[in-house]
Amino acid sequence: MFNPELFFKALGDRTRLRLLNLMGEQEICVCYLVEILEQGQPKISRHLAYLRRAGVVEARRDGKWMHYRIVMPADKGAAQILRQTLAWLNEERSMQADRSRLSKACCSPAKYVALQSAPLPVSVMLESR
Repeated sequence: MFNPELFFKALGDRTRLRLLNLMGEQEICVCYLVEILEQGQPKISRHLAYLRRAGVVEARRDGKWMHYRIVMPADKGAAQILRQTLAWLNEERSMQADRSRLSKACCSPAKYVALQSAPLPVSVMLESR
């Protein structure tokens, strides 16, 4: 069941917004999120769990790697708000800097020792559930 309070709280935190920004229209391994945001894995995992409870992201395990992607809430109004938020994040300068760091990490994973052999992000289609 959709919980509007949880949904808006999920969008009300800068770290969670940065995570959504980095996911964009791709599925991404947690290791990249940790590296780009320069925060500990437990903290990133707590934020991702919050986003999952809010129905905004889904997770998939592939061996030792956890991948996350954005999913649109079933609630039409929430889906519209999330799309608008993602569009706004796309234009925000600090969010663009995060995406730039991600693209460099994905193109040169050797620069990020902790990411060696990590799977590259893959594109996904954002659809309502």
